Amino acid sequence: MTTVNAAEFHAKVYEITRMIPPGHVTSYGHIARLAGSPRHSRMVGAALKFLQDPSVPWQRVISSSGAISDRGDGGEGANRQAQRLREEGVEVTDAVGAGVDTSIRPGSGGTYRVSLARYGWFPESVELNEE
Repeated sequence: MTTVNAAEFHAKVYEITRMIPPGHVTSYGHIARLAGSPRHSRMVGAALKFLQDPSVPWQRVISSSGAISDRGDGGEGANRQAQRLREEGVEVTDAVGAGVDTSIRPGSGGTYRVSLARYGWFPESVELNEE
């Protein structure tokens, strides 16, 4: 099993997240893959959870199902993320009810959803600064 240096991994996560264009989203898992640690999508979430740098557009990272993840805060974080994405022109729908993409697998969590087919950013690779 490969050990991941958390500080280096977090730096890569922030660098990759800054590359996501406004009006687009990607998944925790895709960022982990681009960072060279495809099995560490939960570490991507942890890195963004404790983010202190306002230049990192954390709102552009969602689950691989297209759901905006609940954070156990009564929906406050998901509401804030949905609002920021809407401000960038991303269509965010309620997870239940009219306008929901039925191709999204049921039971994948989240209060809101984004169409990855329409707004997804999934490059095969990215150029990272090696410091």
